[in-house]
Amino acid sequence: MPTLRDTTDVVAVQAATVRALVLSQAVGALGITIGIATASLLARDLSGSESLAGLAGTFQVLGAALSSYLLARVMAVRGRRVGLTTGLLMGAAGALLAVVAGVIGSMLLLLVGALLIGATTAANNASRYAATDLAPAERRGRALSTVVWATTVGAVVGPNLTGPSAAFADLLGIPELTGPFALGAIGMLVAAAIVTVRLRPDPLLLARELAEVPAAPPSGTSWGRARQAVRERPGLGLAVTGLAAGHAAMVGVMTMTPIHMEHGGAELRVIGIVISVHVLGMFAFSPLVGLLADRVGRPPVLAAGGLVLLVSLVLCSTAPEGTSWQIFGGLFLLGLGWSLATVSASTMVADLAPLEARTDVQGMADVVMGVSAATAGALAGLVVGLFGYPVLALVTTALAAGVVAAAYAAPSRRPQE
Repeated sequence: MPTLRDTTDVVAVQAATVRALVLSQAVGALGITIGIATASLLARDLSGSESLAGLAGTFQVLGAALSSYLLARVMAVRGRRVGLTTGLLMGAAGALLAVVAGVIGSMLLLLVGALLIGATTAANNASRYAATDLAPAERRGRALSTVVWATTVGAVVGPNLTGPSAAFADLLGIPELTGPFALGAIGMLVAAAIVTVRLRPDPLLLARELAEVPAAPPSGTSWGRARQAVRERPGLGLAVTGLAAGHAAMVGVMTMTPIHMEHGGAELRVIGIVISVHVLGMFAFSPLVGLLADRVGRPPVLAAGGLVLLVSLVLCSTAPEGTSWQIFGGLFLLGLGWSLATVSASTMVADLAPLEARTDVQGMADVVMGVSAATAGALAGLVVGLFGYPVLALVTTALAAGVVAAAYAAPSRRPQE
């Protein structure tokens, strides 16, 4: 009698999985990034304090961290499709709450909305791992990076819709700074529909069937299983360290860049362009990064990411208020360094995570990444308020150095599973 392995065209399913994830990422990223350029400005207006301006971004990152754990638990039992759809729907609800917050002038409601928007970030992060569930080891970097690259479409277009979203806000009769969140909610709902309809069969559930791994997760807590995997495979801890340090460096500086530019009189349109350039660096070159990770290895690419982050932070530290070539160049390289670090470190996590605890390990990695970035975002507002943006950029170089150190200590070999 033919087995599942005999009757399933894994290559075809993998290709269909990547196509579905690419499409949902492109639309879902629009929902997340369209509000980046205005979130800190809306938070400042609602709170009346520039020191609290970074809280919206911080709560979104914190929400991503918390949701990473919750969605990992859902995916461990129900698979990728249900988990990703849940995160996207939560994010859409959060974006709508942010609109209501702007209408009624509630900072608290904005923070709750930002927390929920973080669930969409968690879903998009999990999508990169979903692309590796059925991928062979020698192509994991490319599969993962292709899905990361798809974010370019929505992510670059999103901040550039900051201006047109004002007209949309006027049409709806809501405050100008809430327009991006209204458009974002629509993008997240469309992405949820794409995942629900097109991500079939579920790649994680199929991978378990092919490997004859029980559908129910092993005994113990999700966090406990992840910790056990890290103890048994030390490279996992180094991969998570590089992932978290690179993400925290990017979030801390990027969150406060709109404020620094506005201090010098930069228009909202120009701020949106700078964020687009930054996001272009984050995602546009990820296929090349994935190819390099497969060809030359994960640790060398991770080290390169740390070095690019160092250069970007030095540039940002020299950027005057307003618009300058340093802020354009620094933010682009900040995104590129993030791409190098994130793709390589995430692929290391995919390499080393045991199949029976895969979502537990990946969820733990994203929790650590999110909490680190949330902390960096919260401290960034305080540092800028007390000492200024250049000091923030210089202090953040310590995180970039941590990425390089993690790469240096990581094992050079990867499993060929």
